[in-house]
Amino acid sequence: MAEKKVTTKEEKKEAKKATVDAAAPKKAASKKAEPKTGPFAVIATGGKQYVVREGDALNIEKLNGEYEEGAKVEFTEVLLTDDGKTTKVGEPTVKGAKVTAEFIENDRAAKISVIRFKAKSRYFKNRGHRQPYSRVKITKIA
Repeated sequence: MAEKKVTTKEEKKEAKKATVDAAAPKKAASKKAEPKTGPFAVIATGGKQYVVREGDALNIEKLNGEYEEGAKVEFTEVLLTDDGKTTKVGEPTVKGAKVTAEFIENDRAAKISVIRFKAKSRYFKNRGHRQPYSRVKITKIA
């Protein structure tokens, strides 16, 4: 005759927990982004302010004038500099400080849709817009 296996409630719970644990996907070790360290500066260009570090590539408002790829761009409107030991805050700018960058390209951002709509009056306008920008790479903070 076949034997019946007798299990208790506790054994059932343990067996169920073991199968759930085995079936659960393994969580990858979360890699937190390390905070950036080293010297940095805050520059103002195009009506906006940017925190920059050497080696950063960033999109800024389109620069006036003709630039070729690899051309040097200097930002003299430096609002703050920090070298890791001392911080200089400008009033309104830091005297003698400048940030040098390398021009990469002029481009336009992704298209956004600007919609105007009024209910019950058959008024609907849909306009598209692509904001131009310049991409630069920060080479030196002085």
